[in-house]
Amino acid sequence: MFGKLIDSLKANPKKIVFTEGTDPRILEASARLLSGTFLHPILIGKEEEVFAAAEKAGFNVHGATIIDPDNYDRFDEMVALFCELRKSKGVTEEQARKILSAANYFGTMLVKMGEADALLGGATYSTADTVRPALQVIKTKPGNSIVSSCFIMVRPAASGENEVLAMGDCAINIKPSEDDLVEIAGETAACAKIFGIDPKVAFLSYSTLGSGKGEDVDKMHNACAKAKEKYPELDIDGELQFDAAVSPAVARTKCPDSKVAGHANTFIFPDINAGNIGYKIAQRLGNFDAYGPILLGLNAPINDLSRGCNAMEVYSMAIITAALA
Repeated sequence: MFGKLIDSLKANPKKIVFTEGTDPRILEASARLLSGTFLHPILIGKEEEVFAAAEKAGFNVHGATIIDPDNYDRFDEMVALFCELRKSKGVTEEQARKILSAANYFGTMLVKMGEADALLGGATYSTADTVRPALQVIKTKPGNSIVSSCFIMVRPAASGENEVLAMGDCAINIKPSEDDLVEIAGETAACAKIFGIDPKVAFLSYSTLGSGKGEDVDKMHNACAKAKEKYPELDIDGELQFDAAVSPAVARTKCPDSKVAGHANTFIFPDINAGNIGYKIAQRLGNFDAYGPILLGLNAPINDLSRGCNAMEVYSMAIITAALA
């Protein structure tokens, strides 16, 4: 999977901002990226502190771009743009300077100003501290009303090819509405395609095509109907129980006429409870590697790391984030 993403980046190299420029995990991933030619790291921090941290950790990051918010030659321009973006909130120049001294906001503005193509943060920040600047500065794409997320799940298969699945939304929207779920499905399917998945989208429930009753069943049934109407080019079905979605034998019994049932590879969960539990079951008991959460619906690729991440996860998520650009 990553070979194809790297090949696409080699054909069109990108620049990615890391907001935590002195973190050893970020430095290790940056050193590895610098050995290639497809993704250039921009590290936020004071140059002497970044190089000192890199030397202490044993990584060579010479060649990376290092930008210190306190000594950025376009900072006045950045402040003016931020004030314009936030004028409805009455942000003053003084407030903007204080806000933009924080690496998460500063890095997001670098993307907004075209200095970078993508951003990866969260090694020490919370998810909210990565998402909030993105919503305020980058904002959602035209036609999108929410930011959502998906996980790409990867497991080696006996055929030698990886089994790759997409699961959304497992991290951002706690109780999505029917219309939210439609947007989540469209964004998750689009993301799945980037990773070589031909999306077969299942709206998951405890019911299969009316076998169960309840508000949650109605929500998934109605959302699925709306998604089919909005995305006629996609194979979508639901509501489906998970066994009907993935098992051809069960699908033949429960929904024999479905194009998706028994072959689903893109799963839309009813809420964050189901999504978070579902992807972690696949990860821990199904031996899938989980990549994400990949944020969807923004005007530019911004992604969040787990604070417990390791350098390999940083490297992988950097490639994924840049590929979304």
